[in-house]
Amino acid sequence: MAPDDLVIGTAAAGGGHHLDAGYPDPFTHDKKYRKLLAAEFSSVSPENQMKWDFIHPERGVYNFAAADAIVDFAEANGQVVRGHTLLWHSQLPAWVHAIEDPAELRAVLKDHIETVVGRYAGRIQQWDVANEIFADEWDKGGLRLRDGSAEHAVNPFIEKLGPGIIADAFRWAHAADPQAKLFLNDYAVEDWNRKSTAYYDLAKQLLAQKVPLHGFAFQAHLDLQYPFPSTLRANMQRFDDLGLETAITELDVRFTLPANGVPTDAQLAQQAATYQGVLEACLAVEDCNSFTIWGFNDKYSWVPGFFSSQGAATVMWEDYERKPAYHALHETLAAAQD
Repeated sequence: MAPDDLVIGTAAAGGGHHLDAGYPDPFTHDKKYRKLLAAEFSSVSPENQMKWDFIHPERGVYNFAAADAIVDFAEANGQVVRGHTLLWHSQLPAWVHAIEDPAELRAVLKDHIETVVGRYAGRIQQWDVANEIFADEWDKGGLRLRDGSAEHAVNPFIEKLGPGIIADAFRWAHAADPQAKLFLNDYAVEDWNRKSTAYYDLAKQLLAQKVPLHGFAFQAHLDLQYPFPSTLRANMQRFDDLGLETAITELDVRFTLPANGVPTDAQLAQQAATYQGVLEACLAVEDCNSFTIWGFNDKYSWVPGFFSSQGAATVMWEDYERKPAYHALHETLAAAQD
């Protein structure tokens, strides 16, 4: 149902929290999951299978099997792939954190980007190059790059190599695959706020330096206890006006479940309206070319394991029955064809 210039994506479940779950790897072992992944989506993002701790667990050791399988699957089903992610503070193996020498750490990062991006050159549509590089206003020390200057989750690459490493990461990725579109990606940037403005200012600086930055991505992990990001469309448009593509990359909509664990009709209706609102914002911005939900089945959602008492964040129940949110997306895309 999507317009020709918009891909509809999802995360391919695997790695991360799935490794400790009471089921085998979803992408590999759940046949119905793979069938719907192929049928419903035109874009696939490895949920964890390209993150450092999975793909580069030991120094000099790369584990490409899971990522290869996803890229092969996508190509076999006429889908594009979003690569996720290269420069991030989280899910880094201990051996990376242990590197103290800046020159050594720089060489390790350069090798990682050249090796991973280069392996899939010509096969990845978009890459999240720099992911969540700003701390939040509510962190100790407030909004700033994760450079170790305040109490927040530190990005060791920025801390030890300085903010210039961000531009270098984009340059290395572009050299490894000149065809791929390269993105900044973060959460809590959906509204026109201080954090999204910090990214807007950074994007202008990078573009002025002729850094190969092609897009800005809004994760959109939303929670019904907070208002809908009413300035999303305007915020996306200002990045579009810079000449950047925009993308929704990790959309899910969680809420606190009732005591019996069963969402109410009102919760499901509000969830559907939220999914619809995000899609409408993307459709209204000319170069929002990629719209990705972060998983499509509640059984495999990351949300319950990270947010106590919350869940039901995706567009399908555990048995793959479609929720009102699924139908809201479908109807919104159909309307866009008129």
